[in-house]
Amino acid sequence: MRIGIIGAGGRMGGLLAGLVQAADDLALAAASEAPGHPAIGHALGGGVVIEDDSAAVFAAADAVIEFTLPGPTVAHAAMAARAGVRHVIGTTGLDTAQEAALAQAAQSLPIVYAPNMSVTVNALFATVERVASLLDEDYDIEIVEIHHKHKVDAPSGTAVGLGRAAAAGRGVDLATAAQWSREGHTGARHTGSIGFAALRGGDAVGEHTVMFVGEGERLEFTHRCTDRTLFARGALRAVRWLADKPPGLYSMRDILDL
Repeated sequence: MRIGIIGAGGRMGGLLAGLVQAADDLALAAASEAPGHPAIGHALGGGVVIEDDSAAVFAAADAVIEFTLPGPTVAHAAMAARAGVRHVIGTTGLDTAQEAALAQAAQSLPIVYAPNMSVTVNALFATVERVASLLDEDYDIEIVEIHHKHKVDAPSGTAVGLGRAAAAGRGVDLATAAQWSREGHTGARHTGSIGFAALRGGDAVGEHTVMFVGEGERLEFTHRCTDRTLFARGALRAVRWLADKPPGLYSMRDILDL
């Protein structure tokens, strides 16, 4: 399978390129970065050079993987639809309208969109949804995450995913239940709200904790990531899984059958 990588000059892009080239069943076909990026012109091996033309990546590949920014990701999904090329997306920070645009593109091709491609994080999503369905509003839900200082969106896509799982378990709309931050004289906590706290510092790859806090007790679930290679491995698992799938917008939970 010929694989294209968009965002190949980033940390995830570099990991993906190495794993694709090491795989017996995959071949690195093309790679791109945003115009002006310092990685433009960098050779990845096998005759592949990072270019500034994302359309050329879709023209050369059977499937394209990207971990980039929300705006370009939506544009690339439309490009994938026109080219009929499978698309695996690990970009975080998309808003509701941008996610709707992915769903529109997925009407004509299979897309995997997963803000976190870790197998264990997706198991955590399923666990949080189940526990939230068992514990009523006497248990307050709080989600705390920390990432490296270079991360540009907050809360993380994984934290939002955990919030969505908790909201689904409770049968509520996250947009209504979420309390994204607290500052100043906030008053008492609103019953049924789902709170978020985002920390940034150093080289933390990613840590997420979901708390169910009741009177006299607290249940916590924590996931700690120490190696971002696991996200790249998840992306390759997704691209292989998509090989025989019909058009649709899929998630890692579909891949794992959770």
